[in-house]
Amino acid sequence: MQKITNYINGKAAEPTAGNYLDNPNPATGKTYSLCPDSDAADVQLAVEAALAAKTSWANTTAEQKFQVMSKIADLIDRDNERLALAETTDQGKPLWLSRNEVTRAAQNFRFYATATMQMASEAHITENQAVNYTIRQPIGVVGCISPWNLPLYLFTWKIAPALAAGNCVVAKPSEVTPMTAYLLGELCIEAGLPAGVLNIVHGLGPKVGQALVEHPQVKAISFTGGSATGKHLAATAAPMLKKLSLELGGKNPNIIFADCDLEKTLKTSINSSFLNQGEICLCGSRIYIERSLFETFKTRFLELVKRLKTGNPLEDDTRIGAIVSQQHFDKVMACIAIAKAEGGNILTGGNSVQLEGELADGWYIQPTVFEGLSVDCKTQQEEIFGPVVTLTPFDTEEEAIALANSNSYGLAASIWTENLSRAHRVSAAVDSGIIWVNCWLYRDLRTPFGGMKNSGVGREGGWEAIRFFTEAKNICIKL
Repeated sequence: MQKITNYINGKAAEPTAGNYLDNPNPATGKTYSLCPDSDAADVQLAVEAALAAKTSWANTTAEQKFQVMSKIADLIDRDNERLALAETTDQGKPLWLSRNEVTRAAQNFRFYATATMQMASEAHITENQAVNYTIRQPIGVVGCISPWNLPLYLFTWKIAPALAAGNCVVAKPSEVTPMTAYLLGELCIEAGLPAGVLNIVHGLGPKVGQALVEHPQVKAISFTGGSATGKHLAATAAPMLKKLSLELGGKNPNIIFADCDLEKTLKTSINSSFLNQGEICLCGSRIYIERSLFETFKTRFLELVKRLKTGNPLEDDTRIGAIVSQQHFDKVMACIAIAKAEGGNILTGGNSVQLEGELADGWYIQPTVFEGLSVDCKTQQEEIFGPVVTLTPFDTEEEAIALANSNSYGLAASIWTENLSRAHRVSAAVDSGIIWVNCWLYRDLRTPFGGMKNSGVGREGGWEAIRFFTEAKNICIKL
């Protein structure tokens, strides 16, 4: 039974209290490793290490930061298969998908490695009487808290810009999926990242996450996770005047007009509904279809859904892997029961899947499609975060916009139309931080990422992340 360790001050560290959490493989339901059950004492050690390293790292040249961060990216690429297998074993997603996400984690480090070489200050001449120039300086020690659904990708999505900006980081990965964060610590040692610049503390949110947010020397918190947890963190951090970036939940609309490219729309809608078992905050779980296309779309969509294989994450033809945990499996199944009770007509799926052999105790759910649910029901309003979507017809563009904006989330939306003017109109009217037109999950790392309403506060990605992880200082020189 492998014991995962923390990564503090440049080396592996056992939890101070010596306690561990069971870490099961979702595909089998069996514990395969042990995760540190760390506490405030471990967070304190990590913060002390970060404080000791912060001046040196802040003064490290851009070229040196670029080299070590690029080395980390290269090592992630080198170990893609090892990291992908660890991610699938930990999270339950198909192995082919894990390979893609590990590649994206390397891209995160490589992208922000180049950012270290391109940071610039702004200067303003004030009526030929003064020169104002604005510099950006690292905050110092920052906290990064990442979720379980895209473990390595979202972990590096936070850490890389924080390091590039010159900060030292105390990071908490999800205790549900700790393995790739542990392995990243090993790669940081191999890459020569100076001790204390990155510290990884594993454990439960109420113990490790809370201690990290409460620590007076941690000046900023970047969090990705559920909206309820985000509100709790904000209530703790705001009175301490910490900088906060909160990327929270989504209940995203997929708006399909009758003039869409149907084949492309169907293919992408399958992915946006069920990729990663629907455990992506960007999944389009509310599918709105123009009424004249509704029956055709429904028939074709259901045909494709029924072809999706739910099964062993290690097999190449598996599209739906295991649900991440017993707790989340129970939640998704309860949501399906609620949808039935609300009058939803189940078109396909709705049941757990029982596999054989060593996978018999794993947590699997069929891809599930409902229709006939009212706009204000719980199923249409609350994030399920599983392989469950709803189909709803609309008659007019105005109705589609009203449906899209009908709940408290505003993270992402997909719009499908060949009408360019409509694409612009609807994109401007839908209350979401990210709009994809005739595509989904097409990412440019330079663009701002984040949501409106209950989907979060602030933006990540590109220079938005660098701005968050720095403090702007204006210097005025009178001529």
